Amino acid sequence: MTPPAGYDYFDVEADVGVRAWGHDAAEAFAHAALGALALGVVPDDVEPLETRDVRAQAATLEDLLVAWINECVYVHEIEGFAVHRVTVSRLTGDVAHGVLHGEPLDPTRHRLGTVVKAATHHHVSVNATATGCEVRVIVDI
Repeated sequence: MTPPAGYDYFDVEADVGVRAWGHDAAEAFAHAALGALALGVVPDDVEPLETRDVRAQAATLEDLLVAWINECVYVHEIEGFAVHRVTVSRLTGDVAHGVLHGEPLDPTRHRLGTVVKAATHHHVSVNATATGCEVRVIVDI
């Protein structure tokens, strides 16, 4: 049985696939971003002391998922912000707006993993399910 919301990974040659699900598309988008960011920093090591607003825009839900994850990765990489949790407060057909909860990256405390370069459009999908929404996206590492 699939948990009510979350993420996991699937094998892709040379990259990593992120599958996320939730009660609705907003929750699935939030977990997809967290799954991508968790490849770089283990979320359990991060305290939710600060927040960063993230906004993305695109013409389709699939393009929006890619843009949303890439904006989250940008905040992580450029601002050095480690993420504990992601929330999406607004998701329409062309806009995603949410918040990254975390703290400044501290390599002495945070377990570092793989550098995520970007989400790709390769085989991206956003699908309604019987229990909500499931998304899949491949991230370039």
